[in-house]
Amino acid sequence: MTKKTPFYERHLALGAKLVDFADFLMPINYSGVNHEHMQVRENVGVFDVSHMGEFYVEGEKAEDYLQSITINNVKALNDGQAQYTAMCYPDGGIIDDFLIYRFHKNKFMLAVNASNIAKDYAWAEKHLIDGASLRDCSDETALLAIQGPNTLKVLQKLTNTKLTDIPFYHFCEGILAGKKLLISRTGYTGEPGFELYHKPQDSLELWDS
Repeated sequence: MTKKTPFYERHLALGAKLVDFADFLMPINYSGVNHEHMQVRENVGVFDVSHMGEFYVEGEKAEDYLQSITINNVKALNDGQAQYTAMCYPDGGIIDDFLIYRFHKNKFMLAVNASNIAKDYAWAEKHLIDGASLRDCSDETALLAIQGPNTLKVLQKLTNTKLTDIPFYHFCEGILAGKKLLISRTGYTGEPGFELYHKPQDSLELWDS
């Protein structure tokens, strides 16, 4: 059964072209690829990426566990820092690439690709060690990316968190548009931007703000 993201109503209202991707109805474009590309390059654009998966890893052995199943050096992370990494099969084949977010030594979040959620979770669960717990919070998490050179102008007026203090590939927990969420200085557009991890029930108000 095809799922809908919490932003589905807004996509319909804006006339988005919707397609089935990773079992979700996702918007491909609204006004056209060229126009939207230039909006992000020159101004600001928003992306619904709520189809992505989120796993929480916690416990006194959380860091050791992630160090053993991913290819980057998890122990090099500071609190509030994100890391691009991957999980691999024993022969070196990639299971998936994803981001790790370190809250502290005993708490991490993994943001995995939508089409690989079940596969990633099964592999991670199979290699779980004592002292670490794994929890799939994908259905409890929505994700909105705001990207483009004017991102700060749009977002800073909605939060007391000083966004310029968040370096690239770092994050913090804060209040934005009156909603408690995770503010991450990440994104894949090549432009300045943030990704906002939040509760699905807050999605429409966040979008409208």
